[in-house]
Amino acid sequence: MYKDTKWAKEIVSLQDDEGKWGYFHTLFADSKSSYTTEKALKRLEMFGYTIEDKCIQKAVSYMNDCLTGVKEIPDKREKLHDWNIFTSLILATWIRRFTKDNPAANAVAEKWAKIVTIAFKDGAYNQQEYIQAYHDILGMKPQGGRLIDFVQFYSVSIINGCLDQETERKVLEYIINKPNGIYYTYEKCISTLPNVFESKTASWYLGAIELISEYETAKDQLQFVVDWIKENMNEVGKWDMGKGAKDGVYFPLSNDWRKKETREYDCTNRIMKLLDKLGEH
Repeated sequence: MYKDTKWAKEIVSLQDDEGKWGYFHTLFADSKSSYTTEKALKRLEMFGYTIEDKCIQKAVSYMNDCLTGVKEIPDKREKLHDWNIFTSLILATWIRRFTKDNPAANAVAEKWAKIVTIAFKDGAYNQQEYIQAYHDILGMKPQGGRLIDFVQFYSVSIINGCLDQETERKVLEYIINKPNGIYYTYEKCISTLPNVFESKTASWYLGAIELISEYETAKDQLQFVVDWIKENMNEVGKWDMGKGAKDGVYFPLSNDWRKKETREYDCTNRIMKLLDKLGEH
């Protein structure tokens, strides 16, 4: 319903012939586009674009070429992490958000799932087991940089559907109660609800819930979120997260947010999709 908005058309028009939008992960001072490829893909995902759309097919083909070594993303190499491990993770994650039929991306997902499974093999998270599995499975060099915490957008997304149910349940419980939340998504404890529903913070919180709602066991563990959402329904059975929720990523979706009805429409559609994922119809 949002594919014909001015926002969607602008993003699609800025995609280059390779299938990217300038830098992939980070905007730099010399960026020629106001979008990174990641931001463009996130926005298009919010607008309802799928692997059936030509622009997504081009992007996935480009990311596959980068993941398999045919091309390289144009970003400047970061020194904090092992760059090759990090880029393979972010590329594979975005490919799998649109298709689970890519062998190269699936191979990366399987490695991360093995690491996380080993870290939780005794029923609770074990940091030393995680570190050992990380080095053994990913082959990180001794001076390769800082380990990537698995509770961040990419690994939380990529291991979805790759864990056995019992491990998934423990992993999700750990994520929900982690004090600093999910890096790159919502960096506060997910078990603590936002104080104000009509806010950008609450919108980002929903972004984290949308991410983990893809887990099979999420329905059982996120009932407190369902209750919170229902408590914030307005008198006409809809939701409005307020003007302050506009951040250029999650909102706006419709062309014009000057009208309350339009903003309410966008917020309600987003929340109804989430409730549907959580088994609330």
